[in-house]
Amino acid sequence: MNICEQADARLLPGFKRQFVTIDGNDILALTAGSGPPLLMLHGDPQTHLCWHKVASRLTDRFTVVLTDLRGRGESHKPRVGQGVHPFAKRTMAAEQVAVMQKLGFSQFSLVAHDRGARVARRMALDHPEAVKRLCVMDIVPALDFYENTSAALAQEYFYFFFLTQPHPQPERLIEGDAEAFQRQILFGLGDQTVPYDRDALASYLECSTDPAAIFAMCDCFRAGYGIDRDHDAIDRAENRKITCPTLVLWGDKGVIARHFDLKNIWNGWCVDARYAAMPSGHFIPEEAPDAMFNVLRPFLIEDLGI
Repeated sequence: MNICEQADARLLPGFKRQFVTIDGNDILALTAGSGPPLLMLHGDPQTHLCWHKVASRLTDRFTVVLTDLRGRGESHKPRVGQGVHPFAKRTMAAEQVAVMQKLGFSQFSLVAHDRGARVARRMALDHPEAVKRLCVMDIVPALDFYENTSAALAQEYFYFFFLTQPHPQPERLIEGDAEAFQRQILFGLGDQTVPYDRDALASYLECSTDPAAIFAMCDCFRAGYGIDRDHDAIDRAENRKITCPTLVLWGDKGVIARHFDLKNIWNGWCVDARYAAMPSGHFIPEEAPDAMFNVLRPFLIEDLGI
């Protein structure tokens, strides 16, 4: 067993590991439970393991699917020059829809944090027929993020500006001490220590510090500053909205809460948005899993007749 398999065996017992091949590329997916499908997408610099405190508690009512996004964890990692905008959220969202279709699910609910939430939001806009319910955690859309930039925000979220620099500038600097850089993100976005499980943290660091993963992370942020903003601008001009019920969560001690009017921003993108602050910093699934679960579960089962 590799370090990721060992962590899955201990933290996600009962979940089946498999690789789903989409256009010749492998995406890691873990599944467990029964009932309507629920896809959960992780953030940076993490993997599907970020859900280990919550996912098993949802398997009584849902078939829970946990994936590693492209460029992360054990999923495939596009390299420099491989495809046009390989980390555009539109591309990443379409890939995750294809994974769910291969698993037999044409419609599903969707829960996501951080980078995963950016993919999930794009999925709800581009594939409204697939997404029944959406929960996004501690983000604002790329267009709103960069439109509302301030010196204080840039200081706290420095990597939204550092990682967007042309290849290979940020990659070379990060590779000088990749673990220190990832630890800065994992532990530097709140005023309290994040209680990571030791195996989960080891897996995050193992998966995020090799050169292919570092490029993926940088290029994902470059896409956020570039093509993702372009897609958002077109949607705003055309008044496209997320039509499914949407739950927006944020950490009340996090950077996002300090710098953005979340309700105003998300009301501009959603037909039906609900809101809840979590007693945490940025990493809600691991800092405040019980509070998250207590809000998330009622939202997800709302239309199941329970």
